[in-house]
Formats: sequence, C-alpha cells, structure tokens
Amino acid sequence: MAKVKLDEIDHQILDMLIDNTRVPFTDIAKKLLISAGTVHVRVKKMEDAKIIKGSSLTLDYQKLGYSFIAYVGVFLQNTSQTKFVLERIYEIPHVTVAHITTGKFNIFCKIRAKSTTHAKEIIFKLDEIEGVYRTETMISLEESINDKKRLMHSIFNDLSD
Repeated sequence: MAKVKLDEIDHQILDMLIDNTRVPFTDIAKKLLISAGTVHVRVKKMEDAKIIKGSSLTLDYQKLGYSFIAYVGVFLQNTSQTKFVLERIYEIPHVTVAHITTGKFNIFCKIRAKSTTHAKEIIFKLDEIEGVYRTETMISLEESINDKKRLMHSIFNDLSD
C-alpha cells in the first residue's frame, strides 16, 4: 500500500484533533486560515487512508474510582491456546489492553481496578482461565508519560526528510 502524503496543514489538523477530537472543523479552519470544507476534505482523506481510525474519548478513571493500574504478564501452557485465552480475557471488562508478546510473557495485559482487593479479584479471574499457566503482576505507581503528540511530531519529521 502506498504511503499517503501529508503536508503541514494535515499535520496541524491532526495536532488539533489529538488535543480534542470534538473540536469543530470551523474552529480548526479559523486557526489555520482555511475553509471548514478544506478541513473536512482533508480529514476525510486521512480517514479513507486509515491514518485516522475513529475518534476516542479520554476518561479520567481516577474520578470514576478506578485509580489502581496494574500490568499482568500471562504465561500460557501452550501458545496454541492464545486465541482461546484472549477471547476469555476479553470477557473481563477491567482488562483494558492486551497484547500478544514475545519474550517472557505470551500475553501482556493492563488492568484498571478500584483497589488492591479489586485488582486481586481480576488477577484471579485471569489465573482461572483454562490454558493460563500462571501470571506475573506489576503495579503501576504512576503513569508518568502518556503523550500521543511527541510520536506524531517525530513521524511528521521523518516523513518530511
């Protein structure tokens, strides 16, 4: 698949949408001194090229009472059970991210919980899945970096080289 060419206007549009996916196209247009129609056409082009895939909402989980974050490495009895285990993990809503990985773990998960007791219950659910040999948990003390923009700007710089 051919790489889509993005110019500086596209970069600035993406920059604003990363900050706030709900920003009106008219506001973007005013800031960039272009028409709202141009913004719409450019966003549509990036959606069609799958550069933009939907939009997301960022929740403040701490305010919702889910401030406990842990990462759980899952060891499988057999890698052929990966699909089955992932389907069971998907049924646990407190597992917010799961990756198939190489290295120490077969699957690596991020969980959100209300407390250590609640996290223990979630981890026990993971341990009980057929095919899981064992798990290893790391508690997040603080999310120090969660920044989509730095990578995006680095990618833009690479594209312009």
